[in-house]
Amino acid sequence: MAEKMLLALSTFPDRETAQGISNQLVTDKFAACANILPAVESIYRWKEQIESGNEILVFFKLSEDRQSAFQEKLRLLHPCEVPEIIFVPISSALPEYLRWVVENCG
Repeated sequence: MAEKMLLALSTFPDRETAQGISNQLVTDKFAACANILPAVESIYRWKEQIESGNEILVFFKLSEDRQSAFQEKLRLLHPCEVPEIIFVPISSALPEYLRWVVENCG
């Protein structure tokens, strides 16, 4: 199978936001699946200040050919000025799972 799968990571300020955006991205076939992790503590520099807070982490699974469209849509929906959107290539996966991801993205 020539298609490649990506794992996209993004954090959200609260569970409701994470659920709403994840639901929309899966419903609209930008991603095949979203896994919402209950809480992460983030410490980061923003506008020359050290910030910290609890966030919700989401893992999205998508086909590589949906990367640009996914990023554009997530950026549009995300409440943060500069949202965390990280893509990790999946070098190996169960072929049936990879096929399922590809079939469920756009």
